[in-house]
Amino acid sequence: MAKPYSSSHIGMVASSFTSMRLSGQLKQQLVNLLTEEITRIVPEMELATLEATPEKKTLDDATRTRLNYNRTRELMIQEISKVESVGSEAVQACVAHLESLLEKIIHSAEKQAELDRVNTIKPRHLEAAIGPQVDQNVSDKNLSSQVEEDVLDAHVKGSALTPNVIRGIAKSFAGMPITDDAVEELLLLYYDVVDETEENIRKHAQLGSNPAAFIQSIDRMRELMMLGWMRRMLKRASHEARERGYKRIDVEQLVLLDPFE
Repeated sequence: MAKPYSSSHIGMVASSFTSMRLSGQLKQQLVNLLTEEITRIVPEMELATLEATPEKKTLDDATRTRLNYNRTRELMIQEISKVESVGSEAVQACVAHLESLLEKIIHSAEKQAELDRVNTIKPRHLEAAIGPQVDQNVSDKNLSSQVEEDVLDAHVKGSALTPNVIRGIAKSFAGMPITDDAVEELLLLYYDVVDETEENIRKHAQLGSNPAAFIQSIDRMRELMMLGWMRRMLKRASHEARERGYKRIDVEQLVLLDPFE
């Protein structure tokens, strides 16, 4: 039996069609969609081949694109029944078709994500874009699904975490404005902490791992989601700024702080 595409390969191809991040679960669903499309299209290509050239023994046609050639060919061979082999032109045609399909799917799902005001395309956006035909291999209640959720979709009063939100937090909790460079630096630090915390959760979610470390990581993630980390960093930065006689938070105060403290 032919081996399906890897989710990482599909993720790399799909990412060229969007500036948004793709969740791990979404990538696997895209693998399933493309594999199902091969099952649908190959018999049609067989008929078209034989209609054009009845004595033809090889599936052929079209142009090469970026999907993995050999993996696509293996999946196509698995589906043929009326011809003996799959030619390079047929593989190229199928690759072009699948990439076109993938691009349309990603663009449609991207629009759904934009409506949600988030920066990551998730399974719910895919389902909204193409309908409830996507298989759910893992329950939403499953811990691994919860871990896969992208914490960068954190919301503050219905708005995504944006520079304006950070400026508002700085004025409300730190009592002083913040420069644009400092906002950018703070966002980068935030994402670094999020990535490390997310990795720790995945690591300690495995059976037999230290439960205390897992709980600590969950607590940190909860604080990140509630923006407690952001408020604390801004308060500490404003304290550093006041001690130096500054009237606003700048990058030089942030670099003095340990974001993982």
